[in-house]
Amino acid sequence: MVVMYYVYYLVNKGGGFRYVGVTSDLKERVLEHNKGAVESTRPYIPLKLVYYEAYLSERDAHGREFKLKHHGSVVGHLKKRIKDSLTLAVL
Repeated sequence: MVVMYYVYYLVNKGGGFRYVGVTSDLKERVLEHNKGAVESTRPYIPLKLVYYEAYLSERDAHGREFKLKHHGSVVGHLKKRIKDSLTLAVL
């Protein structure tokens, strides 16, 4: 069985909160966020999944997550690529 690792991007309804994470079970992790099981995102639920990337390598996924979290220009480029999705998610 092949395990995939997902880097994901969540936003809250108003769009003022955005979260980047990594997981091997994307569906379950998004549910955990919206059930309030993740302390850092609990105050911002409900959250919507607006983007994800899939990797075979856990190391690659964590590297991408780090870049999105710590390099503003990287997340800025992503926001430009998914601008319509972000607009729809915050409505």
